[in-house]
Amino acid sequence: MKFTVSWLKEHLDTDASLDDILYALTDLGLEVEGVENPMDVFKDFEIAKITHAEQHPDADKLRVCKVQAGAGETQIVCGAPNAREGITVVLAKPGTYIPGLDITISVGKIRGVESFGMMASEKELELSDEHNGIIELPSGEIGQSFADYLAETDPSKVDPVIEIAITPNRPDALGVRGVARDLAARGLGTLKPLKKASVAGGFANPISVTIDESAKDSCKVFAGRLIKGVTNGPSPAWLQDRLKAIGLRPISKLVDVTNFFTYDQNRPLHVFDAGKVDGGLTVHLSKGGEELVALDEKTYTLPAGVTVISSGGKVESIAGIMGGLETGCTDETTDVFLEAAFWDTIAIAKGGRALKINSDARYRNERGIDPAYNMQAIEDATQMILDLCGGEASEVTVAGQVPDVSRAYKLDTDRVQSLVGMEILPAKQIATLEALGFTMDGDMAQVPSWRPDVLGSADLVEEVARVESLTLLEPKPLSRPIGVAKQIQTPMQIRESMARYTAAALGYNECVTYSFVDEKSAKLFDGGSDAVKLENPISSEMSHMRPDLLVGLLQAASRNQARGFNDLALFEVGAAFHGGEPGEQHMQIGGLLVGATGPKDVHGARRDVDVFDAKADAEAVLSSIGAPAKVQILRDTPTWFHPGRSGKICLGPKKVLAQFGEVHPKTLKEMGVKGPAVAFTIFLEQPPFPRGNKVARAAFFTNDLQAVERDFAFVVDKSTAALDVVNAAFGADKNLISDVRVFDEFIGGSLGEDKKSLAITVRLQPAKETLKEKDIEDVSAKIIAKVEKSTKAVLRG
Repeated sequence: MKFTVSWLKEHLDTDASLDDILYALTDLGLEVEGVENPMDVFKDFEIAKITHAEQHPDADKLRVCKVQAGAGETQIVCGAPNAREGITVVLAKPGTYIPGLDITISVGKIRGVESFGMMASEKELELSDEHNGIIELPSGEIGQSFADYLAETDPSKVDPVIEIAITPNRPDALGVRGVARDLAARGLGTLKPLKKASVAGGFANPISVTIDESAKDSCKVFAGRLIKGVTNGPSPAWLQDRLKAIGLRPISKLVDVTNFFTYDQNRPLHVFDAGKVDGGLTVHLSKGGEELVALDEKTYTLPAGVTVISSGGKVESIAGIMGGLETGCTDETTDVFLEAAFWDTIAIAKGGRALKINSDARYRNERGIDPAYNMQAIEDATQMILDLCGGEASEVTVAGQVPDVSRAYKLDTDRVQSLVGMEILPAKQIATLEALGFTMDGDMAQVPSWRPDVLGSADLVEEVARVESLTLLEPKPLSRPIGVAKQIQTPMQIRESMARYTAAALGYNECVTYSFVDEKSAKLFDGGSDAVKLENPISSEMSHMRPDLLVGLLQAASRNQARGFNDLALFEVGAAFHGGEPGEQHMQIGGLLVGATGPKDVHGARRDVDVFDAKADAEAVLSSIGAPAKVQILRDTPTWFHPGRSGKICLGPKKVLAQFGEVHPKTLKEMGVKGPAVAFTIFLEQPPFPRGNKVARAAFFTNDLQAVERDFAFVVDKSTAALDVVNAAFGADKNLISDVRVFDEFIGGSLGEDKKSLAITVRLQPAKETLKEKDIEDVSAKIIAKVEKSTKAVLRG
């Protein structure tokens, strides 16, 4: 959207500087994209006078001139035919940039005679195409800036042009009137009253207008009148200057009037040459296949459903987008039909996109114009045509009716201040809205017809805020709450977060996989039943709910290995499903280690992951979520783990907290993963939660009583697992025994081929009083008895 400052001042009474206007526009949301200020171009030129001129000694067409400038007399060689003594000229001193020549003047010699500058022509200053001679001014003081001279004598030549970016929600700012209204609301001036014309029709309109039933939704109202006896031709200078300044080519009075209203009031209009209209005008939807040569002289084949205007069964205009060339106005036009209509924005957008036409009319009509101005626009444009072209106007013919867009929303002044974060007095809020065209009825704000973007109370807040300027917001520190904030997350959510953070801290990368897996993979993990089968899966490879997170992790590992990433540490937190009914799911965190624990060392060696890596990581996660430290390690693991290299972390045979181990080679093969691979699965709902829903850990406790350690060596069958011995020893006295660990294993020798010796250390930690020798002996006896009973072991002598 382009406009000049003088055009803006036709609507805004202001003394604000250009810089103030530019700043305010951007701050109001009408971002300034560019400014063309001729004052900046002409400020380096000054007015001078030729005091003497004589023939160049070595050139017939050159004259050597003595020029009186503000800094004194200077010599200039000039080839203009009108360079003569006594005329007032425009001087460019050395170092001045000449826009029409795209050069910077410097001191030079022309045919042996030095020249200190140049005297400019209108073309060289881009004032016109005149270049047959230098500029001759009728007046002006020597030394005066040429920019100041033009500002006094011909302001249109130094009128700054402003270009602003318009967001789709602000169609009202596509007219100079709307821009002026925003600046007036900001306080940069007073919005001038809009001059409203009223033209009485001198005769009945012979051209009828009709809206076909098919176009009732796309054309709300269509109004027009005949103006006969007009004289078309070039527009007056003031109108041409305004259109040229914003990049439009003046065409003729009739066309330029419609272009003026398009930019002045955001009101696209159209004029038909009434002598070329066959009968009445009908608005309807195209059937498809019709052809029209438009005003851009291109032929368009219309698809079905485009809103068009026809006469005599022939399409004459693409409604709201572009008129036809055949009924366009020319210098021979004497009778003109002026049309103003309100079109459906969606219909205009669809038609413009289908035909790939980008016109000023489409740009505005598809964003929304002021429906309430439709009838007044006919009057205002008619008056301008009569003023410029003469003629006589008929009565106005109307089809349809102007849509009622009235609506009101409540203005909560306290809420505005709360949301904006600034103290804005209620009276100022109301004054701001009224300056923008809103009408207040108590606390209800009636929205003006030209603001289709205001659709609720929140938009009222936005209007007040942008006019007040959010740049005035002052940073303020947040108030500190008194006491401890109320818990927001549930204990389970906290547990999930802690497990996730711990796994990430251990070096795992988090995966987020689908909850759906293929049936074959699900059956590897004791799933794949009809109870968890999806009735309408998104693909054949996502037919069942996952029974375990390791399914998705192994699939992710397979994809990574296929792309050259062999050493992996992956984890995921999510739900696994053991049934298809609500509640038949459980939260897990699964971890998977594949390959080696790290890169090769300096000797070219590295260690593959093993079951103890998975066990250590599982225990670390369990510790972070507050699981009990005293647990049992049992053997009975699922089939997807290696039976001899896996275990379960339990509080009892039926209370399983986690399972870990080496992934079975058969499972790896089916999943397409190259080993070694170890994994763990932790059931996040199984560790007991703190009583009373406490989420904080208990206070750290250190025992001040001396712990005692005792060693025991047992002879057991070679097939007996060390874990069985450890668990049996733990069970002798759960309150007193804090730790049991294996420190030696001996096989063969005097024990025989079927026997082995396992040596364990048992740590006794008293809580109430120091242990006495008898207490230690009693516990030792219990340990021996428990191990012997559970594993058929014999205490080694």
